[in-house]
Amino acid sequence: MTAIFESTFSYEHCSAPLAIIALPGADELARLIDKRLLALFKESNTKNYLERDTFIIETAYPRFTTGDGKAMINETVRGKDLYIICDVGNHGVTYNLMGHQVPITPDEHYADLKRVISAANGKPNRITVVMPLLYGGRQHRRAGRESLDCAVMLQELQNMGVSDLITFDAHDPRVQNAVPLMGFDNYFPTYQILKAMTRKFPDVKLENNFMVVSPDEGAMARNIYYASVLGVDLGMFYKRRDYTKVVNGRNPIVAHEYIGSPVMGMDIFVADDMIATGDSIIKLATELKEKGANNIFLSTTFPLFTEGVEKFNKAYEEGLFKAVVSTNLTYRIPELREAPWYVESDLSKYIAFIIAACNFNESVGNLLDPIDKVRNLLKKINN
Repeated sequence: MTAIFESTFSYEHCSAPLAIIALPGADELARLIDKRLLALFKESNTKNYLERDTFIIETAYPRFTTGDGKAMINETVRGKDLYIICDVGNHGVTYNLMGHQVPITPDEHYADLKRVISAANGKPNRITVVMPLLYGGRQHRRAGRESLDCAVMLQELQNMGVSDLITFDAHDPRVQNAVPLMGFDNYFPTYQILKAMTRKFPDVKLENNFMVVSPDEGAMARNIYYASVLGVDLGMFYKRRDYTKVVNGRNPIVAHEYIGSPVMGMDIFVADDMIATGDSIIKLATELKEKGANNIFLSTTFPLFTEGVEKFNKAYEEGLFKAVVSTNLTYRIPELREAPWYVESDLSKYIAFIIAACNFNESVGNLLDPIDKVRNLLKKINN
């Protein structure tokens, strides 16, 4: 239990009455967070929150058949501490465009976010955007004449009155330098992913015959963290690319070069921020198996699976990996949820703690770094 719920709070301790808006595609996660918040406040006997049925504000996002849209807030948000939850990766939401049902793209999710902020008309006491999958996050630095979408988004949100942005496992958190005066909190689901994996596979020991392998140099920071917290060895793959070609906007990978200790007979944990097509992660698992690795656990914060799960089903049947451990921070295609190798961690309780701490103007330092919780988890496993 986080510190803010260790005593009874009166209304004056919070910055303003709490309210949540769920954008299209973020309804499922918002409802889970809402349920967690109600339980937390009830458990702590927090005054003035005990009679609430929900913190979610009713909104609507009608669209014309031309594709034009608007946002409507159907309840007052005046003076509220408003949290807007947005999943820019949810392509499962569709709308009617010229007689055809088309999926909402990240650009349109972002447009809906700006619409609902505009509809609030500057009346909330404070606006915080909860965007687990950062819009334009992979477009974080300029290499030639190209746009800087994520930086532009952050500056637009700041100019529209957003005071804080909460995200998870940002591809490059240095993008926050675009808005040095706006709050930018980047959280990691380290503890929740390890907890979900050890619950599903209680026989796996996270010390002996266990090591962490980074899939590329860009993912080294998060894998160094896992290896440091677990106290195990670390290896990495270097992606050798063909810089004379561009395929789908990227230089194709020629080969994966492994650097590190031998993986023969070891259980391997691989962490990355997202799985898109999955081609590179399957190649990595194949090479680890060829080097004699035992169980391979693939971990990702955002399970996008843009080309479906067929190749993963085949790789699983061939014994290339044991499981893919992920979160519910973004949309998961139905086939993924039904896959026997998929293990999901629910982050709604974590986000509820974050929102509650912010609403009561408490420090989130212990929530940003879950090292103590990971160590307690290891003690339970070892006992």
